[in-house]
Amino acid sequence: MAHVSDNNSESPVVELNLVPFIDLMSVCIIFLLITAVWIQISMIQLGTSVYAKKIDDEPAPSAPTPHAEVPFRIDVLSEGYKIVLGSQVILVPVSGGGQYDHEELTKQLSAVKKVYPDKVDVVVTSEDKLQYKHLIMAMDLLLSAGFPQVTIAPGEVI
Repeated sequence: MAHVSDNNSESPVVELNLVPFIDLMSVCIIFLLITAVWIQISMIQLGTSVYAKKIDDEPAPSAPTPHAEVPFRIDVLSEGYKIVLGSQVILVPVSGGGQYDHEELTKQLSAVKKVYPDKVDVVVTSEDKLQYKHLIMAMDLLLSAGFPQVTIAPGEVI
């Protein structure tokens, strides 16, 4: 608290109590340190965006094959998974119980990897009304099938 002396001196003696301010700052610093740790743990490593610039540190491919340039996209829909590979469209429908057929998607991804072994990138889109776990499951299956550069495209599925 501020204290004003009772003397009749020309300048009053004022003492500021900084303890509450120091307490507030220490609590804020502790909170920020704790939340920063949790933010780092929850990060998911994804490939670069379709629209992002290429990083100079990445090694340039020696000779790009025509197979690596084929557009590859997976749409997570309420009807199932839709695989778009160039002009070819493959639908992996949901089962009778409303469960997504992960085994069939894995089989189709393995077939794509056999035809295009140099292909490592894929774009994943999803409907807004679907649960997040379906998108994550598709990403996990893509990573296990050998497509490490997963890009999530925003917007509506066409």
